[in-house]
Amino acid sequence: MKKLLVCLTLLASMAGAAAAERTVTLAVPSMDCPVCPITVRKALSNVPGVVRADVSFEKRQATVTFDDRKTDLQALMLATRDAGYPSALVAHK
Repeated sequence: MKKLLVCLTLLASMAGAAAAERTVTLAVPSMDCPVCPITVRKALSNVPGVVRADVSFEKRQATVTFDDRKTDLQALMLATRDAGYPSALVAHK
């Protein structure tokens, strides 16, 4: 019984190790004023699992770091779209 518990604990810890923080850059071309990034940042920050959202009006991009156990790229893009700013993937790490 003790061996079974040790094995289950090991498997659980290995499953958690597979998840990671990911960073993506989204193009948000419809930002047309200096206030738009505030709305985009707030929308992204409200997605569960988002660790950090940096939004650049000049580049018209958002760089988002998130926990991939809690959210994914589609949820991030849905959040910007629902806020009125459709986005597309530029890069990911």
